[in-house]
Amino acid sequence: MTSGRLEAFSDGVLAIIITVMVLGLAVPKGSSWTDLVQTSGLGLLTYLLSFVYVGIYWSNHHHLFQLRPAVDGVVLWANLHLLLWLSLYPFTTAWLTETDVAEVPTIVYGLNLLGAAIAYTILQRTIARGPDRDRVREAFGRDVKGIASLVLYLAGIGLVFVAPWLGLIPFVAVAVIWLVPDRRVERYLRAHAAVGSPDDEEGPTP
Repeated sequence: MTSGRLEAFSDGVLAIIITVMVLGLAVPKGSSWTDLVQTSGLGLLTYLLSFVYVGIYWSNHHHLFQLRPAVDGVVLWANLHLLLWLSLYPFTTAWLTETDVAEVPTIVYGLNLLGAAIAYTILQRTIARGPDRDRVREAFGRDVKGIASLVLYLAGIGLVFVAPWLGLIPFVAVAVIWLVPDRRVERYLRAHAAVGSPDDEEGPTP
């Protein structure tokens, strides 16, 4: 089957995840800035962090499937595995917020981030073992950012045992790293379109 249906389903799930997270924000009882900060300040910050993560996965997911126009059952399940971890974001984000960044909720949040990163790596490698394996491997190269992210997640989980707020620093750092658009796939598709490769009929990302 083509990847279009998989991407459409994934887009819908990610949109629901974002909606559930924003609905979980506490609404201030009063009408002052102080009420907003005291009631929703931390919630808005944790929502923003998780929103950025969802956006990063959405963007990279789109790039990934530009290299694999057709998918099989293994890829479908690898994609569902990723969505499983992402669908936990509203729960772990809310727990982190409601406990004022306590130790265990912060560890669980970090494990959620780590689980999603590992799931994405599995999906990427599953696609790299398909008929377009050479395209995927050439486009992504050594994936230094992906490896660095896993290390930072583990570092963050470790720092939580020192102080929960310290654990959030590596988590934020990963988000900042990936906020810089990953142009590897775009460069690859653009380069192959330039040389007239028949495998790149879709062309580069707009």
